[in-house]
Amino acid sequence: MGDTFHDPVDHVRTTRPHAGRAMIDVMGWPGYSLLVVGMVAGIGCLAAFGTGHDRQGIEVAVIAVLAAVLGTIWLLIEDRRIGRVNQQWQLAHAEMREQASAS
Repeated sequence: MGDTFHDPVDHVRTTRPHAGRAMIDVMGWPGYSLLVVGMVAGIGCLAAFGTGHDRQGIEVAVIAVLAAVLGTIWLLIEDRRIGRVNQQWQLAHAEMREQASAS
């Protein structure tokens, strides 16, 4: 597949060109990390509320929501970037027909 930094799509070897994209595309990793931080902070928020620490629970809830929103925005932007890369590749390789998705 070669340089996955600029083009994480497997155009030739599979009928599922986006399979494994979460692992191959390193540009999406910060978004996934932010989602994990949001989930962990959400659990921390529930623990803080459960132990009667309301002020800390609200602070951690704000962190959880911000991390989840930023992670989601990051992944949406990355998905659009990959869509543009895929479209540019299709335009540059018009002789290759686009494979139908197997799923």
